[in-house]
Amino acid sequence: MGIYLNPGNSGFEQICRGEYIDMTGLIGFINQRISGPDKLTCINRPRRFGKSYAAMMLCAYYDCSCDSHALFDKKKITRTKEYRIHLNQYNVIYLDITGFISSMEKQLKPLCEVPMMIENAVQKDLLAVIPDLNQEDRLIDNLLQYIEKMDGRRFIFIIDEWDAMIREAANDKTAQEAYLNLLREWFKNSNFTPKAVAAAYMTGILPIKKDGAQSAISDFREYTVLNPGQFAKFTGFTEGEVKKRCKRKKMDFEEIKAWYDGYDFSEMGAVYNPFSVMCAMESGECRSFWRETSAAESLKTYINMDFDGMQEIVSRLIIGEEIEVDTGGFQNDFETFKSRDDILTLLIHLGYLTYKKSEHTVRIPNEEVRNEFRSILKGNDVNRKWMELIRRSQKLLEDTIGGNADAVAAAIEEVRKEQYASTYYNNEQALRSVIKFAYIVAFGQYMKIEEMPSGKGIADVVFIPKKMSLSNLPAMIIELKWNRTSGGAISQMKEKGYLEVLKDYGGEILLVGINYDEKTKVHTCEIERV
Repeated sequence: MGIYLNPGNSGFEQICRGEYIDMTGLIGFINQRISGPDKLTCINRPRRFGKSYAAMMLCAYYDCSCDSHALFDKKKITRTKEYRIHLNQYNVIYLDITGFISSMEKQLKPLCEVPMMIENAVQKDLLAVIPDLNQEDRLIDNLLQYIEKMDGRRFIFIIDEWDAMIREAANDKTAQEAYLNLLREWFKNSNFTPKAVAAAYMTGILPIKKDGAQSAISDFREYTVLNPGQFAKFTGFTEGEVKKRCKRKKMDFEEIKAWYDGYDFSEMGAVYNPFSVMCAMESGECRSFWRETSAAESLKTYINMDFDGMQEIVSRLIIGEEIEVDTGGFQNDFETFKSRDDILTLLIHLGYLTYKKSEHTVRIPNEEVRNEFRSILKGNDVNRKWMELIRRSQKLLEDTIGGNADAVAAAIEEVRKEQYASTYYNNEQALRSVIKFAYIVAFGQYMKIEEMPSGKGIADVVFIPKKMSLSNLPAMIIELKWNRTSGGAISQMKEKGYLEVLKDYGGEILLVGINYDEKTKVHTCEIERV
């Protein structure tokens, strides 16, 4: 009908022509909220997690100006009793906030004018339905009520990238406040919200910006990657969905899992990055499909500043460690940071980290994101501390491949002194952490597997060269000992058949035994080439 009022179902129709994975169950949850106390819903997800797909799906379902039976009649939503009650029964106002921002930037106008531009655009579409009104009645709340009385249909607002103004106007408090005031006017207005608005669905990356300790638009029920609630199942692809697609496309599921899994929710388990899985299936190969964004540029800035030791934290994340985080102080924007916890929380919302709610810890979810961290830390503007770590790790890897066992032992001792006070360096697990940190450069060329079942035992750490590596690198099996001998570690690998796990590898294999003697405070190393 208009640009923003009842935009039709063509967007979702185009999506369905591709290999669409059915996410229509989401509609059922929104149907249950219509006209109820929880009718205002805000879903926040990282980029590339299908937010816009969901918004277009909802437009197609609710929009009264089109007939969407053909798009939905074979989808999961048909299993609910409310399916036909709400199908194509509402006036829909659909807004993509990024479009308004782009238009304003092209006109070289300040972002503080975006809220007025949004209001004028909605008003213009509504006036096209009932043009003969005096100036007083042309306010949006009056227009909504007139139209609702005229055709008996209430409104559903669908706002995509709602937080784009908070992100793009990060340093413009006037623009942010004008935009939040517009949302408050629409959704906290007792004159029309209860009468004319049946529901609202907003989607974005950041949670709703805080006004002091509270949400700036408190009437919305909010679901984030920290607390997805019942919407967790619609965050990305499930493991079952990915397995079916791998089978159909004849792709290695384990490789897909290593690259794109890792966003685990206690409510449902593993969640895969949908955009990257689709790209991998289409191209037939696993690689990084992460795209540079303004958010990534901001991330570079915060890491390179080494705010509260962030570079060391990122180094530990890259090697696979989990880091404790307090997410409570985050102000839901890109400029208010009081601690490294705030930066880590931002990285969760951006999809760079995944959050384990039960433990209050974060980790890098998968190989794709790990590559992005590496590229950020390898930039020209990183500080000397990081570059020195990379240089030493590269030398350690070269010495390991070259069989220089004494140099390897000395390098590990150097890392231990920097990372662990002697009081806390008291078991094999501490030694393992040092090993992972020391070999940080290997994560760009190897797949690392810890505690890998092999033969009659379990190998502590196994490094297998990645398929895309052009260099003729050997695989490495590293066995760690505490108060034993490095030679004993080599013997154990042979006696228990650790090489069995790499019998199909087809290249050189290094057996690396490393021991720490608590009495002498000395690391020893032996390396044997197979």
